[in-house]
Amino acid sequence: MTRFTMSHPTKVQLIERQTSHQWYINFPAAIAQAMDFSKGEQVQWTIADKGHLILSREAVPPDPIDLKKTPPSSPKSKRS
Repeated sequence: MTRFTMSHPTKVQLIERQTSHQWYINFPAAIAQAMDFSKGEQVQWTIADKGHLILSREAVPPDPIDLKKTPPSSPKSKRS
């Protein structure tokens, strides 16, 4: 699995109505595109601790290219 780090500051928003409160966290377009999200895709939040939320998805699209690296061949020893 290829891992890379991408971060982007985002503000938590609150919409207060008479009967309910709704909290929103929006994804910047760059993150949504890098993750290849689709409109209407369902995801699940898991609280790891008070400092970390984990966002998981059931259907993960394949990587567009195979990024597996093969180890370099070891040099052949020469015998005299």
